[in-house]
Amino acid sequence: MSGHSKWHNIQAKKGKADAKRGKIFTKIGKELAIASKNGGSNPDTNSKLRDVIAKAKANNMPQDTIMRAIKKGAGEMEGVNYEEIVYEGYGPSGVAVIVEVLTDNKNRSAGNVRYAFTKNGGNMGSTGCVSFMFQKKGQLVIEKTDSLDEDELMMMALEAGAEDFAAEDEVYVVTTAPEDFGAVREALEGNGLEFLEAEVKGIPDTYTEIDEATATKFQKMLDAFDDDDDVQNVYHNAEFPEGWEE
Repeated sequence: MSGHSKWHNIQAKKGKADAKRGKIFTKIGKELAIASKNGGSNPDTNSKLRDVIAKAKANNMPQDTIMRAIKKGAGEMEGVNYEEIVYEGYGPSGVAVIVEVLTDNKNRSAGNVRYAFTKNGGNMGSTGCVSFMFQKKGQLVIEKTDSLDEDELMMMALEAGAEDFAAEDEVYVVTTAPEDFGAVREALEGNGLEFLEAEVKGIPDTYTEIDEATATKFQKMLDAFDDDDDVQNVYHNAEFPEGWEE
């Protein structure tokens, strides 16, 4: 089966992961707090919280850090109220970009996001200008190992309710409908599987090929978003050149 993901191609560069781990934990901590605030602090009765906890674990977030964020969201510890905002726009060469923000100051966030777009050869658009080009999908990324049989894993995922299964160079990618993500993830976890990535995200219907010069410029835009503490997630449809490295 063919995957929608092109996981390595569109993945934010994770080579700097160790240096940015604290920033990643901060972003996921916000998501944990929001999920806990909206649905309660018990993951047994809050499916959204269960899904974000899985994302936290896939990013090696310490258990005590996870619990602290949940308690803040539930009001058991002092926290901040965040507003969820989605911005849309275009990168260089017309690449479609969606930026999801959690912020306590939307004027600051809007200014920073707009600046990141315009400084790096893009422009922020109106709501809905590119979102129609993406679908929300659950995505579970599993590292290939000698002990993992591809056919068995594919059947396991499909029987659990997955929509798609793809084998890439170093990983397997399981794609689900958003409403089935939790059930599929829990079924695979129940069979002892661990994930490099586990989250519901925006997957583009089609990709825009970019050359190396555009890739370099666009990566600077992605880095600017990554450095913004208010930005939670960035989805785009750029297809980087084969073998391109920043």
